[in-house]
Parts: sequence; structure tokens; C-alpha cells
Amino acid sequence: MNNSNLTLHTDKYQINMMYAHWIHGTHRKRAVFDVYFRKLPFGNGYAVVAGLERIIDYIRKLRFGDEELAYLAEQEEQYKPEFLEELRQFRFSGDLYAMPEGTLAFPNEPLLRVEAPIFEAQLIETAVLNFLNYQTLVATKAARVKQAAPHDVLLEFGTRRAQEADAAIWGARAAYVAGFDATSNMRAGMLFGIPAKGTHAHAWVQSHDTEEEAFMRYAEALPDGVTLLVDTYDTLKSGVPNAIRTAKALEARGMRMSAIRLDSGDLAYLSKKARRMLDDAGLPYVKIVASNDLDEHIIFNLKAQGARIDVWGVGTQLITAADQPALGGVYKMVAREGEDGGLIPVIKISGNPEKVTTPGAKDVYRIVNKETGKAEADYICLKEETDVKEGRRIKLFDPIHPFIHKYVEGYDAQPLLKEIFRGGELVYDVPSLDDVRGYHREQLELFWPEYLRKLNPETYPVDLSTAAWELKRDLIESYRK
Repeated sequence: MNNSNLTLHTDKYQINMMYAHWIHGTHRKRAVFDVYFRKLPFGNGYAVVAGLERIIDYIRKLRFGDEELAYLAEQEEQYKPEFLEELRQFRFSGDLYAMPEGTLAFPNEPLLRVEAPIFEAQLIETAVLNFLNYQTLVATKAARVKQAAPHDVLLEFGTRRAQEADAAIWGARAAYVAGFDATSNMRAGMLFGIPAKGTHAHAWVQSHDTEEEAFMRYAEALPDGVTLLVDTYDTLKSGVPNAIRTAKALEARGMRMSAIRLDSGDLAYLSKKARRMLDDAGLPYVKIVASNDLDEHIIFNLKAQGARIDVWGVGTQLITAADQPALGGVYKMVAREGEDGGLIPVIKISGNPEKVTTPGAKDVYRIVNKETGKAEADYICLKEETDVKEGRRIKLFDPIHPFIHKYVEGYDAQPLLKEIFRGGELVYDVPSLDDVRGYHREQLELFWPEYLRKLNPETYPVDLSTAAWELKRDLIESYRK
């Protein structure tokens, strides 16, 4: 079995729709799809886009091999052999536009736009949502942790609690995008160049006659960057004193111990006591690492209590995004090819107003005030509109309450959707992971702190152009009639 081929990493109804289009000869008609989410996760003020690199790799490798075609031939729908031969020739030939990884994104604006034959656009929907939803969710959670401890070292410790191997490594990468400093996962370190960090387990201490012996032998084996786990028996009566003796033994050899690690108990109390013990022993350079089901809320509260923690190991709550384990991004058709070859805007109408789509192929611009250097709003307009591209005066208004509006000029319009694939060929210069991290930090600088705060953030405006808003209104009215 070929586990590396992700071509059938899709829902069956995608294959059924592809087959129905093929039967009716409409499979080469072009369509436009938007990928977006409707609600920010965790009550945060923004999301951090992640997952594009995996989407690029997935699209480049899309091929139906013999195993995939044999499996499809066994389906109860009895797809015609000619259809399976069509799939054998499958290659993505469409265009893809996307926000770069690390971009701050907001509800109801396209993170990706797919323009491709319907046959191709339908196939990739499930995988694109899978990759983008999960990695964006974890990156956003990581950004919240970073907000709680902006100047501390953050370690991603989530592998053993992640939902399988792929979630572990891509979650580690997403956390690194949003500001984490290292991961415990060696494979993620190897694949992505993320620094790998680790200490030792309680089992190392338990496998020795005494805790002091365990610490000394560990330091002898790995003298560079020793971090000792001090809570196996009694943190303050045993663990920290034995760590101090080990640190002094290292000093006698001209070396320095790196840190102690707390993994249980009252972390605020223990860290303050341990800090005093280390300082009194002449070891102010020894740092304190904390772990144990941490998240941004616990870290925030520990810091408020004066905890003396320098490094945070965050695992389960990060890698599973435990308080909101799904982003809810959607993939919706916004235009289709008509009989004359042009694109016809389409809309989905729902009894839930938030589920009504915005029709037409659209671009997204970040409107940045030239005087302040800060973002004023994100502006969604039809692809063919030129006012914003040319810097002319535009109207910003709330799509839900259009009477709330203002006109702006003297702005920079930063296009957020970058061309990734053109005619099936990759035209995007994929940045290094360090460049992605740097870009994310630049993104944060564009926003006033009121939009970024962890608790009760101000709502950042995402506005439709007048033309886009009127198109949506007119299509709704036409279906009502």
C-alpha cells in the first residue's frame, strides 16, 4: 500500500461529482472557489495563516496511480473505465492564489482562491481544507501563547498527544511559524530545520539507585546544555538540591548547567522557591523550564502570580487546540464558466445569514494608513476593480451595517492573495521557514495592540467594496424573485 500518495485524500462525493461532470462533458468548465473561515478561533482577534507549503507539495504531486485507480474500480458506483483513464492523465492545470503563511487573517475573507477546471477544483477541496484548517488553528493557538509570554522561550512538546504522526510534525511547524522557538519532535526538526530541544524523563531518574546519581550520570553523558527534571520524588527537598550539586560538579569542570525543569505541582510557588535556592547557591544563570498541560491562560495567570519561569513547554493544549479543536474553514464556489466562456458569479443563500457567500472572483487588500503605518481595514473587491490598486479614494463600510462608513485616501493597498500556481505551474518562490517567521513578526507590527490582545480584542474591519456588496445584494434579490 502506498501511504505517500494523497490523491485519494478526498471525500467520496468529490469523486462522484467529478464523474457526473465527466459524464455530462462539463468537467473542463472553469470554476472559482474561495477558502475562508466564518469565525475566529479561541475568541482571538485574528488568525495566523499556515499550511500553504503542504498544499503546494500536495498539488505538485497529484497523480492517480495504479493502486488508486484499482480501488476506484471496485466502488459500487461502477465508474466507467474511460473515466478511470481520464483520471490516470490527471494533472492540476489551474491557478491558485493564497495568503502567504504567517499572514494575519480575519473572518470571511479569502485565504485562498482557486481558479481551475471544475474537475480539478473539486478534487483538491478536502485536502486543502484539511491542511489549512489544522495548521492555521495551531498557529493561531501558538500566537496566543506567544502573547502570554512574549519574551520567554517557548518549546512545542505535543507529539505524544497529537492526533497521529502528521498532526505532530505539521503542528510543530505551525507553532514555529507563530513564534515558538523549538520542538521536541526530532522528525519535525529534521524535515523543517526547527531547533530540537529535550531533557530527560522521570524514567531516567527511576532507573538509578538515587536521584543524585541519575543527575550526575546524565551530566557526564551530555554535559552541554544539561536540563534536569527535578520533580520525580520531591522538588524542593530532593530535586533542586541534587540539581545544585550537579551544577557545582559541572562548574568544577569549567561548564555550566542550563536549566531545571518543573513538570508538576504548584508551578508558581515551586518556581519562586527554586529560583531563590539556585540564586543562593550562586547559580543565577540556571534557568527554570516548566511544563504540565500549559496553555496561554495558565501561563498568563502564572506570570501574574510572579512565577519565575524562563522557558515554557507547551504540549497537549497546543497541538490539539483543546479549547477549540477545529477551525471550520470552508471552500465555496463563487463563479463558474458560462456558455460564452466568461465567468458567471454564483451565490449560496442560507437561512443562517453568516453562511450566505459573497459571489464573484475577488481580491483582498490590506489598507495601511501611510501616516501611522497601521492597518485600517481589509478590503475585499471584485478581481476586475482598479480603484484600490491605483490608490484612489475608496469607501470603507461595514457589510452588515452599511450606514457605518468612511472614505479613505493616502493609503498603501497591500495585496494579500499571492499567485502560487499559474496554469498548473508553480510560480511562487516558496520562502524559508525563518523568512515566514520574520514575515509573521512584520505582520504583527501592522496592527494596533487593541486588535491583538488576548482577551476581548477589538474587532478588525473586513469590508466589501461597493461593487462586491451590490453584486451580493442583487444576486440575493434575483433568487428571492
